[in-house]
Amino acid sequence: MIRPPRRLKALDDAPDAVRRRTPVRHLWYAAYGSNMHLDRLTAYLAGGRPPGGLRSYPGCRDPRAPARTAPIMLPGLLYFATESQVWTGGRAFYDPDAPPDDLPGSGELPVRGYLLTLSQFSDIAAQEMYREPGEDLDLTEAVTRGRSRLGPGRYETLVCAGLLDGYPVLTFTAPWSSKDIAVNPPAAAYLRHIGAGIVASHGWSARRAAGYLAGCPGAEGHWTAEEIAALLTDPP
Repeated sequence: MIRPPRRLKALDDAPDAVRRRTPVRHLWYAAYGSNMHLDRLTAYLAGGRPPGGLRSYPGCRDPRAPARTAPIMLPGLLYFATESQVWTGGRAFYDPDAPPDDLPGSGELPVRGYLLTLSQFSDIAAQEMYREPGEDLDLTEAVTRGRSRLGPGRYETLVCAGLLDGYPVLTFTAPWSSKDIAVNPPAAAYLRHIGAGIVASHGWSARRAAGYLAGCPGAEGHWTAEEIAALLTDPP
């Protein structure tokens, strides 16, 4: 069953008291890559190696499951670039500033929102950045300005896309634009995790999820919707 996605309140429309609430203790982590798959996220929370992955993760200080999950649509573009050491093939990145003419379909990307504590989000971000988890991030700049660059590498730029139920919605991506880097096709196992996460969280059919992913830069022209749909319906 299709689950209506939650719409975000823009940061500019939020009261200053909400935008400047520090420290942030709970937030929505908007996962758009393989962490849309709950088994994959569990490896970040509790530690271990997810199915199909090549890397083991130390886990979070707080290994509990997310308090809540929600299907969310973010404005912007999903694209695949660089080379993943975990999956091989291109990594998923989020470009919140992609020009409207470059955006496929509705100009939105489906994400899976996880309501987490600050320490959980901080430790997931550290593991994505190949850092040792254990230190809380300062989200003040991200929540008040919508963006915070923690470093020059991939997944070291925090983006706050808005508010949901009074909590900030954050994700991480690269500091560059999708126009500034060559795209790279993603691997089959990676696409399977992302597609399965879309199906599970948004209730889309495998065909609809496959059609969406096949139109994303990096996958487009290298993967057909039929091939991606087969990944989501055939046993791995």
